[in-house]
Amino acid sequence: MGKVMVIGCGGVASVAIHKICQNSDVFSELVIASRTVSKCDALKEKLQGTTKTKITTAQVDADDTAVLTALIRKEKPEVVLNLALPYQDLLIMECCLAAGVHYIDTANYEPEDTAKFEYKWQWEYRERFEKAGLMALLGSGFDPGVTSVFSAYALKHYFDEINYIDILDCNAGDHGYPFATNFNPEINIREVSANGSYWEDGHWVETKPMEIKRVYNFPEIGKRDMYLLHHEEIESLAVHIPGIKRIRFFMTFGESYLNHLKCLEDVGMTSIEPVTFNGQEIVPLQFLKAVLPDPSSLGPRTKGKTNIGCIFIGKKDGREKKLYIYNVCDHQECYREVGSQAVAYTTGVPAMIGAMMLMTGTWMKPGVYNLEELDPDPFMDALNKWGLPWKISEDPELVE
Repeated sequence: MGKVMVIGCGGVASVAIHKICQNSDVFSELVIASRTVSKCDALKEKLQGTTKTKITTAQVDADDTAVLTALIRKEKPEVVLNLALPYQDLLIMECCLAAGVHYIDTANYEPEDTAKFEYKWQWEYRERFEKAGLMALLGSGFDPGVTSVFSAYALKHYFDEINYIDILDCNAGDHGYPFATNFNPEINIREVSANGSYWEDGHWVETKPMEIKRVYNFPEIGKRDMYLLHHEEIESLAVHIPGIKRIRFFMTFGESYLNHLKCLEDVGMTSIEPVTFNGQEIVPLQFLKAVLPDPSSLGPRTKGKTNIGCIFIGKKDGREKKLYIYNVCDHQECYREVGSQAVAYTTGVPAMIGAMMLMTGTWMKPGVYNLEELDPDPFMDALNKWGLPWKISEDPELVE
């Protein structure tokens, strides 16, 4: 039993906190820290009568490293779970090093002024964490995170080598709005509007935004349009999965979403370049975030399911083999359990599981690691236990 500090109190953090409170045998104490302490207090009030986990709250600006470091030193958690913005990853890693605490996040670092995300900045911390005897676990969400564990599990149990991976992320939920994002609008729109890319034959192949479209028949959902995007786990899987020849990432989008996004792009509302308005400098994308529906408000409105998984093609005993490992999650079931839609649920549950892996010492190795570098079996077992059961198809439809 130990103490965890969660930084952030948005939709994903709310799910992770609910799950931490369900898992009091591991998490005896929880500190919820956020810039808006009223959110933390409201969540504490909701949960403290339902759990044995002792909950405290704190106000903190994660951009203020001196204050955050002082808070971590005061609270002395075993693990800090970073569910703030990706722009703050490096700052929070610095604070964990200064305070001597293990670190976990769900999304890799990206500079606030550049729509580019990659692992190189965080990988550069490997030696410092190793020397400090601390572990940093990167990308313990679903994609990246569970998809990384699926890859390690497939390699361990089904393949001698994996040559092709297609990561598929299908959200067939309907929230009733003409346009809204299922997670942080600023991060979501930056991700979707950036150039796509995939890994093939040892190098990156870049594509225009949404240039490559495929139609896939998802189990329990049906046919959906999906588009090739750049995604961070491609970078780490290309390094850590032997024999890999190509990795692609596809995400589904509805026609209404794409039409609205194109219009917003055309009029400059998705730009991250500051503009002056009434004598004040604003970033259009940040303003757009302020007027769009809060993703945490979508839970009671959203119906349908998600299907996220990986299609693998490789070799076993000299023969070609294919496999699809995936999870199907129901939006309404998630809302009934934790008051959230499935997109936040599928990220928040693995965040808790990653923290549990470190807290219990199941995964404990000084340095900086992506999830596919670690034993997948205990994480896969935990997915089944904590709400994200997975399935395997040994004759999946392939993506052309």
